[in-house]
Amino acid sequence: MSLSSRRVTLPAVMPVTLQKRVIKVYSEDDSSKTLEIPSDITARDVCQLLILKNHYIDDHNWTLFEELAHTGLERAIEDHELVMEVQSNWGMEEENKFYFRKNYVKYAFFKNPVSFFPDHMISFSSETNAAVKHSGILQMFLSSSTYPEIHGYLHAKEQGKKSWKKLYFVLRRSGLYFSTKGTSKEPRHLQFFCEFSNSDIYMSLTGRKISGAPTNYGFCFKPNKSGGTRDLKQLCADDEQSRTCWMTAIRLFKYGMQLYQNYTQPYQGRSGCSPLSMTPMRSISENSLVAMDFSGHRSRIIENPTEALSVAVEEGLAWRRRGCLRLNSHCSPIAISNMAIHRSQSWFHHKISRDEAQRLILQHGLVDGVFLVRDSQSNPRTFVLSLSHGLKIKHFQIVPLEDDGKLFYTLDDGHTRFTDLIQLVEFYQLNKGVLPCKLKHYCARIPL
Repeated sequence: MSLSSRRVTLPAVMPVTLQKRVIKVYSEDDSSKTLEIPSDITARDVCQLLILKNHYIDDHNWTLFEELAHTGLERAIEDHELVMEVQSNWGMEEENKFYFRKNYVKYAFFKNPVSFFPDHMISFSSETNAAVKHSGILQMFLSSSTYPEIHGYLHAKEQGKKSWKKLYFVLRRSGLYFSTKGTSKEPRHLQFFCEFSNSDIYMSLTGRKISGAPTNYGFCFKPNKSGGTRDLKQLCADDEQSRTCWMTAIRLFKYGMQLYQNYTQPYQGRSGCSPLSMTPMRSISENSLVAMDFSGHRSRIIENPTEALSVAVEEGLAWRRRGCLRLNSHCSPIAISNMAIHRSQSWFHHKISRDEAQRLILQHGLVDGVFLVRDSQSNPRTFVLSLSHGLKIKHFQIVPLEDDGKLFYTLDDGHTRFTDLIQLVEFYQLNKGVLPCKLKHYCARIPL
């Protein structure tokens, strides 16, 4: 009896290749870039790619946003989220967009948590030590054993109706609840409203126009696999401080330690090594902007604001004289100073309205010191400094003054004068003067 041998052919093991997709990312000026990305790329990866391509400075504030045009909603995509998963939740006919811009409020609550969680909106368990309550708010949010509780009134849109109802809400780790009896927190009076694990929280950009919201401070929960506006859980706060508190607490409850890791860990790249490891990260902060005197044998920091202003004026005039000689030997420094040189600055926005200025600052995040300078709509000869402070946007008129044939600009009725807007901005970056805070972060429409 003969035995016949059989050859068994095993299927070849093919290398796993990640499917690539194409996305379009927009900037503030509606310019865009089309990117081909793998399916496992995160929002942080996309931001880093655009930072490198455009030679921007990585100060950890660049953020990828998701805008849902048909509902007027927007949210900052968390750094660890997969971009293709976000896009997969979009409907085929929806004109949704990714936006790339700075978001100064993204991790600001890690630096100054007290300003994000006012005392009247937060409560702790009775056994929590009073000293820990203020110093360890974030630790309690990130802990799995203890948690603070956020409470207060919100306007809620009634399901299937156009009307809104003001209710007392309580936010806990298990979800968001509202009281059926005044401000009672008894379990029998608390009714479940929404949970976070399968929903994302969005800020409403046009709540009053689309949904008839009673205020401009709207936000909502949208299920990840939403079928439309019927599934939205729409809410509305009475002021920006309240909305910021609710939305920040929900982010912390939902993502916990992941959010803290996004904030503390430097970017490592998809391959585990940072493409910027050989390049020191540069950023401009209030601590890195100081007035210096290099006229003597040793340099020194100028502490006196009056002396700092005097040095700034002298340096500005000297710079203009040098520029004048380069441009035209017959040109006068005054003629150069009267030119609209501020229009070349990223912080200046020509002919935008007050509402547009507020929208632009809000998009960059309401942290103290976010600002822009714009033309005044009421007086063509003046300018306006729009500044964020205390979760509010304030507007200060910059008035031109003429003295002995020379033109100056001032914020304080002529007590402090500047030959141009650049000098004014640079001074208030170093000194708060009559302003509630120093100028820290400018709003810019940066093209891609």
